[in-house]
Amino acid sequence: MTILERLFAEGIALACLAPLLVAATVKPRGTGTGTHEALGLAPCGFLEHSRIPCASCGMTTAFAWFVRGNLPASFYLQPMGALLALGCGVTFWGAAYVAGTGRPVHRLLRSIPILKLVIATIVFALLAWGWKICIHLAGMDGWAV
Repeated sequence: MTILERLFAEGIALACLAPLLVAATVKPRGTGTGTHEALGLAPCGFLEHSRIPCASCGMTTAFAWFVRGNLPASFYLQPMGALLALGCGVTFWGAAYVAGTGRPVHRLLRSIPILKLVIATIVFALLAWGWKICIHLAGMDGWAV
């Protein structure tokens, strides 16, 4: 691979590592939402106005639990957030491998049915949002800190 391609792979690795490092700096809230507020972000307006969590409610909390190794908490609080955190970790290592060795992984990627993966991801995201709404409305949204 060319130096430019290896630098691009390094950029992808760093872009995937960044949210994991940020998640490691925040303490997950026991309520299942609101962890992002420790980063100086505003509370979720959708949740405040509708009393129903938005599709991304709990993502930062899920990432924070994931980087601490508490995968059950991460998946319970926001399954899509846990999947995204896992994806960041896997992509980081793959891209770091490409950047470090110069060996491409395109042969592995060719075997992935992209359209099916995209559809499955969208369906999973919708189901995860439904799960988040259900546990929130049932008063079971949260994890003991």
